[in-house]
Amino acid sequence: MEPFQFLDYIGVAVFAATGALVASRKQLDLLGFVWFAAFTGIGGGTLRDLVLGQTPVFWVKEPFYLIVCALIGLIVFFTAHLVESRYRVLLWLDAVGIAAYCVMGAAKGLEASGSATVAIVTGMMTATFGGIVRDTIAGEKSVILRPEIYVTATLVGAAVFVLAARLEMMPPLAEALIAAFAAFAVRAGALHFGWTMPGYRARAGRTEAELQEQGIVRED
Repeated sequence: MEPFQFLDYIGVAVFAATGALVASRKQLDLLGFVWFAAFTGIGGGTLRDLVLGQTPVFWVKEPFYLIVCALIGLIVFFTAHLVESRYRVLLWLDAVGIAAYCVMGAAKGLEASGSATVAIVTGMMTATFGGIVRDTIAGEKSVILRPEIYVTATLVGAAVFVLAARLEMMPPLAEALIAAFAAFAVRAGALHFGWTMPGYRARAGRTEAELQEQGIVRED
């Protein structure tokens, strides 16, 4: 198995597990577990392939990805009760998933387009879309809306991979592992230390008197 395909399977499996854990929090039936595992596991890769024009998408070409998602859903269905803090586990599994998937998405984007910009965008897209769909369908607050760093971690991982690939100073597997570790380290730091990016702060608008004074609005 090629290194990047290995990362693809890791990303799919880990995201499938996070989807199944959400199903456990919602107390769904067995089919619900498998369904959540499937669309969370393949969601980001599906969007990536559609954007890059690579159709049929990856899981149609290789249905084994669907089998992986189904197996993960079954396993979590019978073992989720062993996890004391499911949401905390979900967050850490999600961190592993975005680390693997942002590299895989960047690799496919770079191969398909040759553009560093496109590669970084497809890396971020691949790593985040499945989780967004998962949280939206489950009616939970999306992880990308949490205050700590999330999308930035995928940007770091994808950018590190693209830079390493351009420099060609090490084997592809080493490039992928370093980039995945960079993404995971950023996300792990956000989870453990609460790292955040500066947020937008609303400011009071100018009064009518100030607008008149600046000549933007004329007095009648």
